[in-house]
Amino acid sequence: MYKRILIATDGSELAAKGLDKGLELAKDLGAEVDIVTVSEPWAVGMYDAMGWSVGYMNSPEYKADREKSAQEILDPAKATATAQGLAVNTVHVLDKYAADGIIDTATERSSDLIVMTSHGRRGVTRVLLGSQTAEVLARSTIPVLVIR
Repeated sequence: MYKRILIATDGSELAAKGLDKGLELAKDLGAEVDIVTVSEPWAVGMYDAMGWSVGYMNSPEYKADREKSAQEILDPAKATATAQGLAVNTVHVLDKYAADGIIDTATERSSDLIVMTSHGRRGVTRVLLGSQTAEVLARSTIPVLVIR
């Protein structure tokens, strides 16, 4: 049925449920798995604990900080998959909005299913679905399984 499944995660508790369901499905189907997390573009006026702001995205630390944050999400996800006997590929997409990064990665990896959750840590901006999930559903040319 599905041969390559893309599982999107942002590291939230709900996304972990989506990861578990996606891995369970992949194991049952013998499908290949890619796990993706997306670091959205840095907005002018955003500050972090270090006090970075304008110009931060042009600094050498920017990419390293974003990669470190992504690996803090991807490493546990990969460990969960490995514990279940699955080999997975992890993907970090830098400076794209979640929906764009997920759809682009699904296309690049020739995925035939996207698994994601309805809300993540991005906040609830829609009544029933998160805005990025709604956008993936609206734009994806492949099936999307939404976990609630």
